[in-house]
Amino acid sequence: MPPFDIAACADLIEKLTDISMSAADAIRRAQRQVNVHIKADGSPVTAADEAAEAVISDGLARLDPALLVISEERAAGRTPKVESASFILVDPLDGTRDFIAGRNEYAVNIGLVADGVPVAGVVTAPALGLIWRGIVGRGAERLEFSSGKVSSPTPIHTRSRPADELIVMVSRSHLDAATQAYIARLPHARRVACGSSVKFCRLAEGTADHYPRLGPTRDWDVAAGHAVLVAAGGSVTDPHGAALTYGTPELRIPAFLAWGAPAPAAGALKAGD
Repeated sequence: MPPFDIAACADLIEKLTDISMSAADAIRRAQRQVNVHIKADGSPVTAADEAAEAVISDGLARLDPALLVISEERAAGRTPKVESASFILVDPLDGTRDFIAGRNEYAVNIGLVADGVPVAGVVTAPALGLIWRGIVGRGAERLEFSSGKVSSPTPIHTRSRPADELIVMVSRSHLDAATQAYIARLPHARRVACGSSVKFCRLAEGTADHYPRLGPTRDWDVAAGHAVLVAAGGSVTDPHGAALTYGTPELRIPAFLAWGAPAPAAGALKAGD
């Protein structure tokens, strides 16, 4: 299929928002089914993951059967081959561990990728009643939803970095030693623990400044939040400042640094500054 263009994204993102809300409803309906299975990679999966996956798969197939869709649950046990310049990355329930623990920071991720770069994304947090979405080059916005009703969108933008405090989003479940050591070297850093791609969205709406992850993750965990953050004025790069590449054979992101305000120049942030 041809690469996504901005006009196509503007129409498509409304439909993806509707699909994500249907997935949120499926997750809520499946909440009482507490059976947890462990996949081959050691990560948990629940009936809610599978219900959201089914809804999204059906919705995207109805939208356009020609769309190349790569989803976490479909990829379990077999890494799909990317044979298109444009494709959709889906995590039907990002933050399954938080969902199982009864926390409210899990999310539905749907990201659009063109030529290895996220160009649009929708992140829906069912328990928070919030949707963040964005198109790179067109801006980002937040919506609230409850009982099937959706608010008018509110434009969002990243904030300028305060001089005396750096709010750093960290994972509740995947905070590795390398990331902890990195944060310890940042001046005026205050950690805020959070699950799922909601971390990207907090940067996008201007309530946090930085989200580092120096351990590996998968494309579908990152793409939607990446697009929302960049659309809101932020950046996501590898630890050396280079662009991330999506759609590699492993569908794996080795590490990344997400910033609200423009990323500081190399060496600009030093402990004790």
